[in-house]
Amino acid sequence: MEERVTTNRSIWLLAAAVVLAIGMIVGGYLLGNGLVRARLADRSVTVRGLAERDVNADLAVWTLNYQKVGTDTDTVRAEIAADTARIRAFFASLGFPADALAPAGTGVSQYNNNGVMTVTINQRMQLRTTDIKRAQAAVARQFDLVSQGVLLQEGSGISYSFTKLNDIKPPMVAAATRDARAAAEQFAKDSDTAVGGIKSATQGYFSIEARDGAEGGNDTPFKKVRVVTTVDFYLK
Repeated sequence: MEERVTTNRSIWLLAAAVVLAIGMIVGGYLLGNGLVRARLADRSVTVRGLAERDVNADLAVWTLNYQKVGTDTDTVRAEIAADTARIRAFFASLGFPADALAPAGTGVSQYNNNGVMTVTINQRMQLRTTDIKRAQAAVARQFDLVSQGVLLQEGSGISYSFTKLNDIKPPMVAAATRDARAAAEQFAKDSDTAVGGIKSATQGYFSIEARDGAEGGNDTPFKKVRVVTTVDFYLK
């Protein structure tokens, strides 16, 4: 009886050892295969994609600063009012509606000049319009105001803006991502690998500048919108 128990115990121990050995082999294989997969998953390339689009401004804002100086307050006030009327008539003659032009600020100062009190009144008017061509025509004829005695001061000028950026953001981001993938595929080709999915991506800042490298930027209606995205692609 004792011999039979000993034999059974030996068989059980042998079977347990075999199972343990198999388990260690399988575990080692799975661990090694997992490490390989982890290393492969960690392989990636980071590239940048560029997208540019030429657009035209859809908003023009022209600020006109002018002033009158004199020794009599009522006279200076009347002169500044006359200049304001000339400016309104100028824009009306070009077809702008009355509400396109609005006061944007007034300043009055007095100082004693060798015993004579001098009064200065500064007035600011602002044209705001989406009619870009008409605004350009108005700027081209601004010397008509000078010939009428309206002297524009420093700070006067027109600014053109593009306000529909949100409308073109999605297609531009898509274009920048395609450009980034093309760069990643070239890298993968050179390194004898292939491009997988996106590991991570960062949308860059959208910039709106003057088209064709023109100086300034705000004083031209021709704009260039630009965005750069940074994309990290898996390699497989």
